[in-house]
Amino acid sequence: MRIAIFTDVYAPWSNGGIAASIKAQKDELESLGHKVTVFCPGFDAREKNVITVPSMKRVKINKSVMSKSPEVIENFILEKVPDFNKFDVVHVHYEAACSVAGIRLAKKFDLPLVQTMHGREDQAIALNVPYPWKWLVASGLNNTHRKYLSHNVRVKRDKFQAPTKARAKMWEMMVNHANQADVVTVPSNHFAKKLEHYGVVKPIVVVSNGVADSLVETDFATRELEDGAVLKMIWNSRLSREKRILPFLQAVAMLSRPYILYVYGDGNDAKRARKFAKKHGLKVKFYGECSRKKILARMREAHLGVMASYNFDTQGMTLLEAEATGLPVFFCDPEMMEIAPRESFVIAGGKEPEAMAIALENMPAEKVAKMSQKMLKNRQEVLQSKQIKKLLAAYKQAIKEGSSK
Repeated sequence: MRIAIFTDVYAPWSNGGIAASIKAQKDELESLGHKVTVFCPGFDAREKNVITVPSMKRVKINKSVMSKSPEVIENFILEKVPDFNKFDVVHVHYEAACSVAGIRLAKKFDLPLVQTMHGREDQAIALNVPYPWKWLVASGLNNTHRKYLSHNVRVKRDKFQAPTKARAKMWEMMVNHANQADVVTVPSNHFAKKLEHYGVVKPIVVVSNGVADSLVETDFATRELEDGAVLKMIWNSRLSREKRILPFLQAVAMLSRPYILYVYGDGNDAKRARKFAKKHGLKVKFYGECSRKKILARMREAHLGVMASYNFDTQGMTLLEAEATGLPVFFCDPEMMEIAPRESFVIAGGKEPEAMAIALENMPAEKVAKMSQKMLKNRQEVLQSKQIKKLLAAYKQAIKEGSSK
């Protein structure tokens, strides 16, 4: 099968877990004999079968390179890949310019289209844009999106997931984007239900993001924690407001049990996080962006992986990587219980720092070994080689849906 993948984030021009997951997806498809071409923002592509589209050198969001407008990208691709119509399926990730260009090209050549919806753009606006500008930014993004793709669904403010006009506008953009596809894939059932609630009418298939099989090529031992010993925790995700690094550090400041927190990643809350940790004398070590090898080495010796986001992550690569390596996890969002194996995690009684602190403080040391064993038992479930079968089924369904139009 000849597959075109469009994504607005991709390694090495983005450091997020989803970018790494898409690369693992490409590698797995190629290992099965499929021909994959990735179109993404970036410069001087360093990987075979990756085409970097025209991008902005001075504009980045969360450290990720941003592409130029859909028209520019389309013209570039039509010149660079004159036989674009020969692709068997187009697979699009995200809702920004490169992804929009992918949808438009798929429609131009009447190609089967699969759309993966990864994240909560409504929460990204709510948490990262200052109050006076939320509605303006959300409206601007929605109107720009509508300029390139048809909008047939209107989303009104409600008490479910759109309590403000700004968040309603972002749901409107997400839903209309998803409805362009023949088949929509999402990483979790709870995200699928929310998209359906706001008006996605196309078939939705749950396909986990998956982690590279190479993560489990090496054995990982059961983690054990002796009573009174130092609790070693690792934060391995963006240091952004939606990931809630500051509320978690506030929780850590309340702990009386011995601990150390290793923080890997960067983002718009990095400076504030470092400042807070220094001011309160926390036992926290910040490493910034690091190689996967170094992070995995730290995961090998840690007792808990940390995921402090709430009503934002639709799945969470931090959680999947923890499962692949046998590392127990801590989180406060009950929706993550859909993804983590039973008895493999510590969950806080709420999203507040106090609730997180209580859960960590009261976690029995002997519980770590049992949670780790549960993770190790289920580690094969999150591998890309297993999830790719579901994705290929979605591709075939899209081809079937497309041929029946």
